[in-house]
Amino acid sequence: MDKSTTIGLLLCSFSLTLIGLTMKVANTISSKKVSDAGANLIKSFEALRLTAYKALPTEQYYTIGYGHYGSDVKAGMQITKEQAEKMFRNDLAKYEATVATATITKDLKQNQFDALVCFCYNIGQGAFLKSTLLRKVLANPNDTSIRSEFAKWNKSGGQVIAGLTRRRTAEANYYFA
Repeated sequence: MDKSTTIGLLLCSFSLTLIGLTMKVANTISSKKVSDAGANLIKSFEALRLTAYKALPTEQYYTIGYGHYGSDVKAGMQITKEQAEKMFRNDLAKYEATVATATITKDLKQNQFDALVCFCYNIGQGAFLKSTLLRKVLANPNDTSIRSEFAKWNKSGGQVIAGLTRRRTAEANYYFA
């Protein structure tokens, strides 16, 4: 076998390995889903609202359904429970993918994944990806100081919000259950 054939075979083998790894990563990300208990945790804090509202005056957009928030929600907008469920599942898929991708190198327990998705669902993808909480999870998912990182996210507009304090406590307890 000449040198160019050997190099060609090595490149082909390398390419197949990369394709296999890419498919494994994609399958891992798409297979990571919140459990029913995790979805219920999120719903318990988001509470079903069929008419658009602003939970806090500092919010830029309106919220509807189970915490669906964004420019597509307008003042006075109304939806059905079925539409709220569909919005929730679509929104949940985005947050599941964000957490799964960010934690791909870690073998998280289901309760840890669920708690992180609940957290991300509330604070948003950008804030989650920049958080010290995520950095600590990536360093050591069992680090007990992660509990205090959840607790730091209990403010809106600089003010402590009792509902956010309750949510962060519940998320931390769920994460360490």
